[in-house]
Amino acid sequence: MTRKSQSALRGPTLNDRILRVIGWLERVPYAVLALPLRFAVATVFWNSATTKLADWNAALELFKEDYRLPLLAPEAAAYVAVSIELTTPVLLVLGLATRPVAFVLLGMTTVIEVFVYPLAWPTHIQWAAMLLVLLCRGAGNWSVDHLLYRRFSTVSSNGSSRPAD
Repeated sequence: MTRKSQSALRGPTLNDRILRVIGWLERVPYAVLALPLRFAVATVFWNSATTKLADWNAALELFKEDYRLPLLAPEAAAYVAVSIELTTPVLLVLGLATRPVAFVLLGMTTVIEVFVYPLAWPTHIQWAAMLLVLLCRGAGNWSVDHLLYRRFSTVSSNGSSRPAD
């Protein structure tokens, strides 16, 4: 018996199994990966908004005394922050305007890191990593973005772009 036939009788090797698992993991559709990214980021910012709204006076006080953002009055900064934190999670969950939303939240994360909580970079880098994936790859096939893209960006059989019927 040859070595090859002996290994065939023994079944797959550990290396074969590892390669099979890696192949399976690489075939996981991006849509499956994008959903938890969208929901995780949405949860972070939604929870922040609801905390601010639960005690608006305390939130205003934080912006006046602790956050002290440059260029924006504390009250204006609070309204901008809570507006972003209320709208962007909804858009992320729907997968609507995902790339612009990710860009806005990356900006907000940067402001938080630089001006508010510079020592919280381990958390902020996690947010940024998730947001960068969404910025670069979009919401995935299970999203309003994908439906809109299919509706308005179909390619005809002759290769020219035209809106779908």
